[in-house]
Amino acid sequence: MNDETAGVEDEHAEYDDLLAEIGRSEEDDERCAVHEAGHAVAARLLGKPLGGATINPDPNGKYGGLVWGPHHSVAFGNDDGDDHVPELCDNLRDLMPQDGEARGDAADVYLHAHDRCVELAAASVAERMLLPGEPALSVSDVEQAVALASLVCKSAEAVERFLAFAEQQARDLLAPHVPIIMALSIVLKIRRTLTGAEIDNVIATTVADLQLAAERKRRADWRNAELTAARFRAECDSLDAAARATF
Repeated sequence: MNDETAGVEDEHAEYDDLLAEIGRSEEDDERCAVHEAGHAVAARLLGKPLGGATINPDPNGKYGGLVWGPHHSVAFGNDDGDDHVPELCDNLRDLMPQDGEARGDAADVYLHAHDRCVELAAASVAERMLLPGEPALSVSDVEQAVALASLVCKSAEAVERFLAFAEQQARDLLAPHVPIIMALSIVLKIRRTLTGAEIDNVIATTVADLQLAAERKRRADWRNAELTAARFRAECDSLDAAARATF
């Protein structure tokens, strides 16, 4: 066994010890990483700043992973109030515009409900894109999405359709960026917790690598086209010379 092989085995043993400590299988850890990466990438695509993300579970069992906004102080601590979203929405519901009332003053609430529901749906969408089977149920995501949709919808049927719309929006939003979700999920599995700046750095690095790979492919394709054209011209010249020789 060489030093490199020993190092890999030591790292895998440390990872196994970590999973045993938090009571999670490797498959569940990967699913958690993809789930949180889906949240994070969707948030950035929607122009929302991030404070960070973690796939380590809360010691008190509040969550298995978390993406938090810029106003969180720490990963395991007070948050922006996501836990209180359903209660907050209940308090806001009576203040929303009623039939016949102008909705201009509440436009920001409608936009926030839409964007946040898309962001919440993005986690399960990312799981479906990258992993086999159905996504693990996130009670917190569902409760927040239903509460937010209820602010702008009048019936349970409307809420259901609004959330289906948000899920499709999330799928359309993430589809062109699957490699970025993959890259971020891998880094999350390794680092466990990332700041908002570190998430942006992973995204920027991945985008740059993809652009570089695309440019190299474009140049290789152009070179192949040039070589093909040169061979074609050579064959034409050869055929032309043979034709002249027969006359």
